[in-house]
Formats: sequence, structure tokens, C-alpha cells
Amino acid sequence: MAKRVTHNIKLNIPAGKGTPAPPVGPALGQAGINMMEFLKKFNEQTAPQMGFVMPVEITVYEDRSYAFKIKQPLTTDLIKRAAGIETGAHNPKTEKVGTLSRDQLRSIAKAKMPDFNTEDEEAAMRIVAGSARQMGVKVDW
Repeated sequence: MAKRVTHNIKLNIPAGKGTPAPPVGPALGQAGINMMEFLKKFNEQTAPQMGFVMPVEITVYEDRSYAFKIKQPLTTDLIKRAAGIETGAHNPKTEKVGTLSRDQLRSIAKAKMPDFNTEDEEAAMRIVAGSARQMGVKVDW
């Protein structure tokens, strides 16, 4: 018989730098997860992606066991790294802070493909392009 799920937790945690400080600690504490055990496993698995913020989905079962899935880095982090910028524009309609080429767009879309709800590379590129425009990054199609 399958275990019954009691909590589904979604968090964005810096790769390799997970700490029990909020928002991680309170979210895991409410679910009854051994915080330090989870953070140790998370930090080990994400150490190669240092510098990125990693989305993680944690499924907690009624016996307080858990399973977690680490997704690809945030799209905004990948865009910032590819465009060579620190932050997005304060007003993306009037201010442009960087530029992405079609090749950069394609590489980001390929990296994020497992997390998107499409199998079409062009559709994934349009999703990434939309995120880039919202950040004030110019996209060269």
C-alpha cells in the first residue's frame, strides 16, 4: 500500500548553501522533517550548481519520511548569467539592461526543458524570451 502524503512543500534554496533560517526552517519544521538531514542531502546534491537558486519540491508522508526533487536553476538566474547582469531592470518597459542572442536563448531553453510543460524547443524559447523581456533584457531573435 502506498504511503499517504501529508505535505507538499515548494521552496527556492541557494545551491549548496541551504540553512535552517527562514523560510526553509519553519516550512520543514511544520512538516516534521529532520531539517539538518534534509539540508545536508540538499547541499551535497546541489554543490556543483553553486551561485544558482534551486527550486525543490518536498513530499512529506504520514510517517514523517520524505522525498525531494531538485529542479533546474531558476530561469531568471540563467538569464542573468547569460546576459552578464546582476539584476533586472527597475522599469523593463523603458530600461534595457542586457541582450540575449538566439543561441543563448536556445541553451537556456534546453536546460529548463524538464521543468517546462512543453516538449517543443521553440515554445520553450518563447517562454524564456518572455521572462527575459519582463526583466528588461532585450532578446535578438
